[in-house]
Amino acid sequence: MINLIQKANDNLNRIAIKSDEISYTYKQLLNASESVAVDLLGGKDDLNEQRVAYLVQPGFNYTAIQWGIWRAGGIAIPLCVKHPFASIKYVLDDTSAAMVICSSEFEDLLSPLKERPEIRFMSSDGFSSKEGNLPDIKMERRALILYTSGTTGNPKGVVTTHLNIETQITALTTSWEWHKDDHILNVLPLHHVHGIINVMSCALWSGACCEFLTKFSAKKIFNIFCQNEVNIFMAVPTIYFKLIAYWKELPIDQQQTISASLKDFRLMVSGSAALPISVLEEWKGISGHTLLERYGMTEMGMAISNSYRETRMPGHIGNPLNKVVVRLADEQNTEVASGSQGEIQVKGPNVFKEYWGKPEATAETFTKDGWFKTGDIAIYDNGYYRILGRNSVDIIKSGGYKISALEIEEVLRKHEQIKDCGVVGIPDDEWGEIIGASLILKEEDIDLEELNGWLKDKLPGYKTPRKYIFQEDLPRNVMGKVTKKEITKLFLN
Repeated sequence: MINLIQKANDNLNRIAIKSDEISYTYKQLLNASESVAVDLLGGKDDLNEQRVAYLVQPGFNYTAIQWGIWRAGGIAIPLCVKHPFASIKYVLDDTSAAMVICSSEFEDLLSPLKERPEIRFMSSDGFSSKEGNLPDIKMERRALILYTSGTTGNPKGVVTTHLNIETQITALTTSWEWHKDDHILNVLPLHHVHGIINVMSCALWSGACCEFLTKFSAKKIFNIFCQNEVNIFMAVPTIYFKLIAYWKELPIDQQQTISASLKDFRLMVSGSAALPISVLEEWKGISGHTLLERYGMTEMGMAISNSYRETRMPGHIGNPLNKVVVRLADEQNTEVASGSQGEIQVKGPNVFKEYWGKPEATAETFTKDGWFKTGDIAIYDNGYYRILGRNSVDIIKSGGYKISALEIEEVLRKHEQIKDCGVVGIPDDEWGEIIGASLILKEEDIDLEELNGWLKDKLPGYKTPRKYIFQEDLPRNVMGKVTKKEITKLFLN
């Protein structure tokens, strides 16, 4: 039995979802997800882990579809609404998705795939009101595949079970003291663990309300806050940066009204990227809250968090959550002495099952005795873990995303005027990092507007370089490997 869905029966008449200014109860969510499940089954007893992808804007329909896939016994694959066709096709091909659900606004985007007989396409608005017998779902079953970029060029599908997801949820609902009267505003993308687990699923597990705002707008966010219903907010540092900038431009009376509303919040969280201390301090001045920083990954949900009630130390991520075991280890996967830096390695029922279809990559990311190797370097000081940086220079953290530089390089090299390239992350107060590309050209010049237009159909916007430099050759070490730190220095000079 999927406990997340079963618990909704205890809150039938409470508001579960608010989207497009419409409120939906837990009973409506259960009924809608049952209709989705019955339609997906199409007379079968069980989908038996068939992969079902869906391209739907955040909101009530999104939630009902995700629950419906799970209730039918399928594996849910949420697609990013901002990704170009090539990225979506890659996910569908990689998972061999049997079904795709999309809303009408994305039908043209997906039209090239509709001739493929192995994929059943369904409209997100086409689920009729139905009841039927649904399979009993064991907690060990695969439930979700989320794609994340690693140090290789191709994104990997992170597979989590229902047990993994429940452990991730309960670790947060216990530590952050979620309850039925909570009301959270979700402004995060729903192809990412932050929006799906930390916000939506924790709220629904608790009998609370999850309100959606499909498109980011600082004005709309503050307007919602001033209605004095929302009492929890979670975002990436980039969003807090934008909210601060907008607040500063407002008249004093509006600033005071917003600040008064924010002071009544129960909890505010920042994650998915390092939080600049300057942003933390400015937000505290506006809201009266010290943002709670935590640490997690797609492969394990949240593993470490600052305390809900105790003092939070800027620049630190806190201590392990319930049922999560953490150690710091050296390059030989041996635990380091206290006070020494090492790679964060994690064990626990929150840790993912596998990378979809990639047994070698799965094996490589675990030690022989079962520790998940995060690739993040940290130190334990003053009673808290503190992140020092990535183990690999090929991961760029920008606006809450972890982006593979190698993936971007592979795309850039396909341009007819580019001979070679090196992609790096450049420190930035607003985004954490922005993407810079050093280009080695076949000819003397290139039209950067044309290049960015060319990239638009091949990469999501957040993976497109923001700055370019030109070199005759890339800096390399004696082994012929590109030295990314030298490229970064050129952008900073």
